[in-house]
Amino acid sequence: MPRLTAKFWVQAYLRRLDIANIPAFVVHIGDPTAGAVLVKANPLDKTSTLYHRIYNGEGQRMWSELAEGLELEMDDIVKRQRQFDPDLWVIEVEDPSGRTLLDEEGLFG
Repeated sequence: MPRLTAKFWVQAYLRRLDIANIPAFVVHIGDPTAGAVLVKANPLDKTSTLYHRIYNGEGQRMWSELAEGLELEMDDIVKRQRQFDPDLWVIEVEDPSGRTLLDEEGLFG
């Protein structure tokens, strides 16, 4: 099965968030074809959670929590990740209830 480009996936994800009335924006644009994606869930309470895609034991892609804590600490992690991987996409989702939609079908790709 062909994989979606990073840019296409990001655009589709932002559209699904928009339909659900969940504010989100791209903090950093990565490689349009094969860049990794990092999602920062910001409930607007000075904390945040970082998610990244991994492969599970069956070789399927899924979202996993990378880190959780104070927003400033998470921003430092994002900064270090970007230094390590300049092709990284970073999306910030701002929802007081913490919704990201990452567990919905079709968003694993």
